[in-house]
Amino acid sequence: MKKLLVAGLLALAGAAQAADPLLINGAGATFPFPLYSKWFSEYGKQHPDVRFNYQSIGSGGGIQQITRGTVDFGASDAPMTAEELAKLPGVVHVPTVLGAVVVTYNAPVQGLKLTPETLAGIFLGKIAKWNDPALAAVNPGAKLPDLAIAVVHRSDGSGTTSIFTDYLAKVSPEWKSRVGAGKSVKWPAGLGAKGNEGVTGIVKQTPGAVGYVELAYANQNKLPMAELKNHAGVFVKPTIAATSAAAAGVPMPDDFRVSITDAAGKDAYPIASFTYLLVPGDLRDGAKGKAIVQFLWWAVHDGQHLAAPLDYAPLPRAVVEKVSAKLKTLKVQGRPVALGASR
Repeated sequence: MKKLLVAGLLALAGAAQAADPLLINGAGATFPFPLYSKWFSEYGKQHPDVRFNYQSIGSGGGIQQITRGTVDFGASDAPMTAEELAKLPGVVHVPTVLGAVVVTYNAPVQGLKLTPETLAGIFLGKIAKWNDPALAAVNPGAKLPDLAIAVVHRSDGSGTTSIFTDYLAKVSPEWKSRVGAGKSVKWPAGLGAKGNEGVTGIVKQTPGAVGYVELAYANQNKLPMAELKNHAGVFVKPTIAATSAAAAGVPMPDDFRVSITDAAGKDAYPIASFTYLLVPGDLRDGAKGKAIVQFLWWAVHDGQHLAAPLDYAPLPRAVVEKVSAKLKTLKVQGRPVALGASR
């Protein structure tokens, strides 16, 4: 009897263990975190045998972790550099959606407009008050307060920072020479905060603050956003349509590593970007590898309808087709994965 009881308990334990979902670990960008959280939740409902654990630690951290092999996938808004790619040969950039980096602020100003020159001037520390003549010239008739500007920027290695500084380096020669572009830069002015969440929080709590965050964070926290003068000379609000317009006409390279900041179209929002999931071209863990590739297929097809409600722009159809072809080249233990038809 005792042996039968022990055997029964072991069988039950084995069944429970078998029922545990496959845990897939990822880390990286905070920029797409609201959407990724939704995706992982919805995918989990359809595939209860798979569970995703994603740490929103910034693009720099995501690239470090996937390079070290401590996570199953990474996430970054900034494409990996040649130096980073050399440390992880064979990694594949999978574009997931498009997002906008917005300039948000905490000041009693309605419909703030910023030119490339005034935006660079603020983050260079040269425009230090809200009623600066340079801001007044761009915002005629606006009641600009006699209030100090508190610049807020990211303190961690950040894809959002990479997108923002990539734009500033394109439009401001002084920014390019003094600061440059990258996931981490030496800021001329301001306070640092971790993640899009951290910057959003400080801007929300600090009178006079100006910061840069992903569109979803500003909308969800009901923060005002500046209209930016784009490459065509048109002031554009950050919207999903304007984000999509930034990608129109920009050739997509085979490795998907592309910048779409300061795009030429008159409807284009000037600080927009693709965001990426990073995976090995040949995944070594059989069960996890198959689950990751199948999730990626779902994300770029069925998952796209969840993007717009969370303030992200879905991938253009031509990009979906190109990404689909790339996903079919991914291997798990040297073999391709059977991928289902999209919805």
